[in-house]
Order: sequence, then structure tokens, then C-alpha cells
Amino acid sequence: MRDSYGIYVLKRIGQAILVILLAYVATFLVISVLPGDPVSARLNDPESGFSADQVESIVAYYKLDQNIFVQLWESLSRFLTGNLGLSLRTNLPVAGMLGDVAKSTLLLAGTALVVALVLAFLIGYGTYALPTWAGRDLLRAFPALFLSIPNYVIGLLILVVFSFDLGLFSVIDAESGTATLFAAFTLGIPVSAQLAEVVIANLDHEAGQEYASVARSRGLTQFRLFALHLLKPSSLPVVTVIALIVGELLGGAVITEQIFGRNGLGALVQQSVTQQDTPVLQAVVSLSAAVFVIVNLVADLIYPLLDPRVRIAGNTRAAEKTLPAPGRSPGPFTPSALTPGEAA
Repeated sequence: MRDSYGIYVLKRIGQAILVILLAYVATFLVISVLPGDPVSARLNDPESGFSADQVESIVAYYKLDQNIFVQLWESLSRFLTGNLGLSLRTNLPVAGMLGDVAKSTLLLAGTALVVALVLAFLIGYGTYALPTWAGRDLLRAFPALFLSIPNYVIGLLILVVFSFDLGLFSVIDAESGTATLFAAFTLGIPVSAQLAEVVIANLDHEAGQEYASVARSRGLTQFRLFALHLLKPSSLPVVTVIALIVGELLGGAVITEQIFGRNGLGALVQQSVTQQDTPVLQAVVSLSAAVFVIVNLVADLIYPLLDPRVRIAGNTRAAEKTLPAPGRSPGPFTPSALTPGEAA
């Protein structure tokens, strides 16, 4: 088991690195090969403010006087060493500019994920433990409600009620802990709907299994049965869903930052698009792709460790995650990659 899992880990890491590199190459080609090269257009624009010497220096740095393959090799070589180039807008290293703002966006997205998980499991537990008269069926409608309201509408409501009316946080200090928490609710509420649907479906399934009936016969309370026996198997598919919604979290974070006036990737992307700062745009796309791939990689690696009902097959072929259908046992991997087995 250890040998096969080790080979599986190495193959998945290799695939993740390849996907990140391909995403960078694809972004570079889109920018450089399509008609109307924005880099050259930016340099040749009289309003850009570049002197002849600066233009010559930038052309030499990006090898714009060479063929596309030389430019790609130069750009990819810098990317592999962590050098993302220079901004055409500020002439500063792009890596430093991303470092200044990415931590704010990642903090917002991470906090929003925690908010979404808490809401999803609270809703799931309520649909399991609450009696009908206390609103159990009403809770089942919450995911649909959360999905039907765009996050910018939620953000505006939060600003009006909690900032303008109640004064719980200031829009002037958008990076404060309280403001970050409310911004995370704006981003996390729609995301929690998808997680809650998966938790509810799998909790309903697990609660009807024989082991749950045996646990009830031992006199366990609803909470102890949920915490000790139902929580873990109902949580496993959530790992798959989290890996799939990372892109939504990052994209939603950009919109949420604009609503709350946060200085994150959203503001940087807006400025870069407006002023055709393509090195920054390429770096943002590459960073987003890297985060998405890494989170999916982590999900792939931990799932066999968390679920004792599956094991890595001897051929260690890459596993593909599939969402479990309601009423069925979670099946995050295809049979070609993982086969049912006992815990190692």
C-alpha cells in the first residue's frame, strides 16, 4: 500500500506541475500570437510615457525582437525561477506586486471557505437533528435560497445593514478583521449552498445505514451519533466539492473586493486590464491556475487516506473524482484507479 501510494503521489505531483506549465504557456501564446499584440501596442502608444531608451530596454528584456519560440523559452525560464517579469505600468517586479495583494485575496478566500463549511455543516446538522416543527424542512430550502442570491447583492445588503446602519465595521478600513469577516460572509454564503447540498444528501444516506441503527440502539444521543459516526463519512465528499469550488472562490473574491474596497487581486486586475499591463495579467492567470491545481492535488492525495473503503490500485493510474449521487455511497474515484478494499 505504501509503495503504490508513494508512486501515486509522485505521478499526481508530476501531472500538477505539467498542468501549471501548460496554463502558463497557453496564456503566453494567447497574449503573444493573437493579432494586435498588446505588449507592442502598449510600448508604441505615445500616451504610455515610455522614452526610446525604456522601450529599447523592455524589448531586450522580453526578447520582443526575437521569434515567438525564443520569447516563450525566455518567459518560461523566468517563470520556473519565480521571476514573473516587470510591470509595463509601474516598471516594478510583478512577483512583488502580486505578493503585496495576493495575501489579502487568499485571506478573504480562505476565511470565506471556513464560513461556507461552518454554514454547510450547521444546515446539515439541522436537517438531521431538528424536529419538523422546529424548521427542519425549511433548512433544506436554504441552499437553493443561497444560490439564488448573487454575492454582490449579499455584499451590498451587508454594507447597508452592518456598516452604514449598525456601524459594526468601517468601509474606510476594509482590511480590518471585522471587515474581512463580513466580506467573507458575502463570498461564503453562495458557496456554502453547494457544500450543504452534498452534506445533506450524504447525511441522509449515512443515517439510514445499519451501523447508524446499531449506534442508536446503544442509546447514543443525536449529537453523539452525528459527531462520532455520521460526520466523517458525510464529510468525505466535501473534500471533492472544495477542490471544485476553488475557482469560484477566487473569482468571487475579485468581485467581493470591489464591493468592499479591498486592495487585492481584484484591484490589480482592474488596473492591469485598463492599462494593458499584460505581464501582470499573465501572472495572475498563472497564480490562479496554480492555486486551483494545488488544491485539487491535495484533495486527490488525502482522499485515499481519509476513506478506508478505498485503496490505491497496484497500477497507480491517476484517479478522477466524481461527485456521489444522492442516495449512494460516496464514490470519489473511478474504479479504474481505485478499487474497493479494506483499510490498509
